[in-house]
Formats: sequence, C-alpha cells, structure tokens
Amino acid sequence: MIVAFGDSLTAGYGVNAGQSYPDDLERDLNALGYRYRVVNAGISGNTSKDGVLRIPEVLQFHPSVVIVAFGGNDGLRGLPIRDTEMNLRTIISKLQDAHAKVILGGITLPPNYGSDYISQFNAIYKKAAAEYHVPLLPFMLKSVYDVPGSMQNDGIHPTAQGCQQVARNFLPLLLPMLQKQGKSHTPAHHPS
Repeated sequence: MIVAFGDSLTAGYGVNAGQSYPDDLERDLNALGYRYRVVNAGISGNTSKDGVLRIPEVLQFHPSVVIVAFGGNDGLRGLPIRDTEMNLRTIISKLQDAHAKVILGGITLPPNYGSDYISQFNAIYKKAAAEYHVPLLPFMLKSVYDVPGSMQNDGIHPTAQGCQQVARNFLPLLLPMLQKQGKSHTPAHHPS
C-alpha cells in the first residue's frame, strides 16, 4: 500500500472526487501492471506540524511507501523555516523507523515572499532528502504551474489536468520502489 501524505495539494482541493493526484497515481500504476492501492491522506490546510501529529494514522495503513508532501502552508503563513525543517525530518524518520520507504515532494513559494526566504525554504527539502537518503521531487507542480489549464484560478492548486501531471511527476521516483504483481511483463529478447 502507498500513502500520499500531505496538505491540499494531496487532498485534491477544488477538484472532483477521484481527480486528486493520488487517484491518478493509482490509475497510472494499474495501467503499468502494478497493483497498489494509493491512500489519499491529504488534509487541506495542514502544516508540517499537523503532519507530525498525524503520523500514527498513516502508520495504521502499514504502508510500503509514503509520499510526504508538506510545507506549502508553513511557507505561505511565514512560519519559521527551522520548524518546518524539523517537522519534515521527524515525519521522514518516524516513517522510516516503521520500515516505510519515503518519497519527499517539495514545493516553492510565490516570488513576493522574497528570494532569501524562498531559497532557504527550498533548501529544507534538499537537506532532508540528502540526510535521510530519500528520493526528492523538488517541485511537485513541475510542468503544471506554467501550463495553461493546469492551475486553478487561485494560482495555488492544480486542476484535474494538473493533478494528472503531478502523478506523472512522482511516478519515476515511485516505480523503483515497487514490485509488479503476477506474471512478468518483460519482453522476450531477440538477438539481432
């Protein structure tokens, strides 16, 4: 089982049921022959501190992989970067202690937050990923943020189209951690 653990970007704020990126990820995995359930453990408005408090809920699923995506709300509220970094480290380490593999999803902030704050904020994801040896998607909204039709009018949340791309962004990091179920789909190798 895979758990997508985060805030509104995970929860699918503003899109219809079944259109969040965890829903798309499960569909993509099934299409590729991987039979995993992807649980959406996203709650809109959550900060990284809320994530720390919710770790026991996530561990009840006994996930093999957890996609951790917190920090956007921390940054938008101007919370101390050190606190966000500590919370992310706590989340990752507790999940790893429970033998879950972790992927970290990063986010950045609008330019009006100032380049110093933004670069310090972006760095917390790189530092946590390096320290705990977890794959990092530095910007979850890569190929979403600047693509027409992929962002909602609020400029923060992806549309259903955008959520499909977020799932595709995570897929290359996720596949090496998974095992296909049933028969192998490896094509026969013919010498030329």
